[in-house]
Amino acid sequence: MTVKEILRELKDVSRRTFYRWRELGQAPEAFKLPNGELRVWRSDFDAWLRGLEKAA
Repeated sequence: MTVKEILRELKDVSRRTFYRWRELGQAPEAFKLPNGELRVWRSDFDAWLRGLEKAA
């Protein structure tokens, strides 16, 4: 998934907030492509969301 797709699914989360979560280690695990763009596997994103639900 691209960062844009993740933000679309999370609705009211800004790009800046997402990158802050990454700095704090609170975002889903991501990897960089050779061009520097971030990607997140759908399964990692879904697992991250489930973890948030359990914590709530």
